Amino acid sequence: MDDTVEIETSSSTGTTGQQPTQSLQWWHGWVPLIIFPGSVLLFAPQDWPRWAVMWLLAVMIFGGCKWLTWRRADVRGAPLWRHLGYLMAWPGLDAPGFLTPKRARAPAKPARSEWLFAFAKTVAGLVLLFGLARYVPAEYPYLVGWVGMAGIVFILHFGTFHLLSCAWREVGVMARPLMNWPLRSTSLSEFWGRRWNTAFRDLTHRFLFRPLSKRLGPGGAIFTGFVFSGLVHDLVISAPAGGGYGGPTLFFLLHGAGMLIERSRAGRALGLGAGWQGWMFTLVLLIAPAPLLFHWPFVTDVVVPFLEVLRAV
Repeated sequence: MDDTVEIETSSSTGTTGQQPTQSLQWWHGWVPLIIFPGSVLLFAPQDWPRWAVMWLLAVMIFGGCKWLTWRRADVRGAPLWRHLGYLMAWPGLDAPGFLTPKRARAPAKPARSEWLFAFAKTVAGLVLLFGLARYVPAEYPYLVGWVGMAGIVFILHFGTFHLLSCAWREVGVMARPLMNWPLRSTSLSEFWGRRWNTAFRDLTHRFLFRPLSKRLGPGGAIFTGFVFSGLVHDLVISAPAGGGYGGPTLFFLLHGAGMLIERSRAGRALGLGAGWQGWMFTLVLLIAPAPLLFHWPFVTDVVVPFLEVLRAV
């Protein structure tokens, strides 16, 4: 059981220690997550570039998630610098794990090899973004955008965020790397639950899966979590692009269905949740429907213009 679950089962109060009513517990802290992106859609100037709207939506949604996880974390005694660090200098969403100052929770300091690996991934991303992307022929804008996106993901998620994890663990703060060798996943459950962007997993597991599993059962809660993920990605990807609506949601619905299939009796019989069969099943479901997630309007009308602003192409 992960740290977030353990603390959540022991308390559902806010940072003030007050005991809200059962009806308020679910909504406590959710308001900014609704208002922040909504205000972007309502008030962002019409002449703003689409990439600017995309980044602002992403920042507002992330800020709402940060507030929700921080506001709902019952961590007494955490020093102010931990709170500020969590809110402004760490992309993870495991507030109890980051804020709890107990010595028993102090993580091992990263080895020099891990620092070098995180730095190497950042450099690889810079090479992809500012090196390889400009050599892709301009008549293939979709490919140009994909190379640029790969560079950005390596710079941020695999590189910079890993360096931040190393820095925080160096001073004794629980800040697990958000990416954990995702290509090693031998099942969709492992990919989404343990290896890819564990920050979002921490959020959905605590605030969607655990509450909804009591009402809908594990399968219904899993599928609802994927619906939520799809809608969030449609908001950040399709809304700024002005097209491709429903593609990201369909991508995550396919993954939700795939996870239920690999856990079914037939899926277990076929070995879809382990070994090389599970690895192949996961890889196919990641690659084949990827154009639904990062569709043509988004890549060509949002990503490529952003790369041009960065002078990457």
